[in-house]
Amino acid sequence: MTARIMMIIPTLVQGGAEKQMSLLSAGLPKDRFDVSVCVLTHSGPWESYLRSQRIPVQVIGKRFKVDPISFYKLQRHVKRVKPDLVHTWIYAANAYGRMAAKLAGVKKIVAGERCVDLWKTEAHFAVDRYLAKSTSAIVTNSNGVVDFYLKNKIGDGKFKVIPNGIDFEAADPMKKGSNSEPDLPADITKESLEIYTARARWRKELGLAPSVRIIASVARLWPQKRIKDLIWATDLVNCTRDDLHLVIAGEGPDDHELREFAKEAGVGDRVHFVGHLSNPKSLLQASDLYALASEYEGQSNSLMEAILRGVPVIVSDIPGNRDLVPNSSHGFHFNVSDRAGLAREICAALGDLPQAKQRATLAKAYLQQNFSLQAMLQNYSQLYQSLLG
Repeated sequence: MTARIMMIIPTLVQGGAEKQMSLLSAGLPKDRFDVSVCVLTHSGPWESYLRSQRIPVQVIGKRFKVDPISFYKLQRHVKRVKPDLVHTWIYAANAYGRMAAKLAGVKKIVAGERCVDLWKTEAHFAVDRYLAKSTSAIVTNSNGVVDFYLKNKIGDGKFKVIPNGIDFEAADPMKKGSNSEPDLPADITKESLEIYTARARWRKELGLAPSVRIIASVARLWPQKRIKDLIWATDLVNCTRDDLHLVIAGEGPDDHELREFAKEAGVGDRVHFVGHLSNPKSLLQASDLYALASEYEGQSNSLMEAILRGVPVIVSDIPGNRDLVPNSSHGFHFNVSDRAGLAREICAALGDLPQAKQRATLAKAYLQQNFSLQAMLQNYSQLYQSLLG
């Protein structure tokens, strides 16, 4: 007999939590779990993927922070589906979803905390503490997130750490032994040809010389990601060398402000905003370095993608990034908001790219050993089964 699992999440945009939830929903064993997804606010690109995997999707259409009508619709939907277990993801769904599930009589409720949420006020923590009492388990992807919530007296004894998973087969299909094309020389692989093509394509599209060095960042354009630090560091680096360009992929509320900041900093011609990329693979292949300057993170999916592509990474020294880049053997670290420190690490990496590539190779091996999609699916399956008995 299969157990009915309902996932509740605010949106289906292309964010980290949305991706992990979708991969989990599609990958759980169908002979044991019957999964449906309920979207609190609005849909997004992941809906088509879920439907292609025959996962039912219901959009509630929440319009306001406090929306009683949407809460009633959500509660009614939960009652109609009658799930054996509800799993909510990130704050809005954790608040609305857990309360709706509780009032609908769901006995097993799992909450997902995906990030060190420094933006939360005491009012948010009060809601978290109240709902934690009726929560069977709180799942997170990082021990740093656990420490943050325990400091705020939330979830003691209920946390379960399940790292993010990445589908290596889908994300990196050029496997050893199957990557040579019949019409290519024996010493040229499909992957190396893709990288060469990507490097040439991106430099041509951006109007750059073939010798230019590209440092990429894939992130939502809002304060958490500290994109201004990347722009400032680009200016500092170009005081000592004249070949670095920053390519930023993503959308967000700070888009216009960041473009103006780059112009005011005098590096408008060296910072390129390319908007949202549904698949950043080509940009990553074209890049010499990848940077993530975030003030806080859970576990960045874009950082995982960069590591998987073998790109040397430079990251802010925060718990979520440390999970993926544990030490200087695997990449380069700098303190949050230390723009000069970030510039120094960029110069160090560009000054010895072969050594930076060695760190990238170790980081990729570490990722493949510790963050597989199959391990994530197995851990969630075991958690759900243990809760459902």
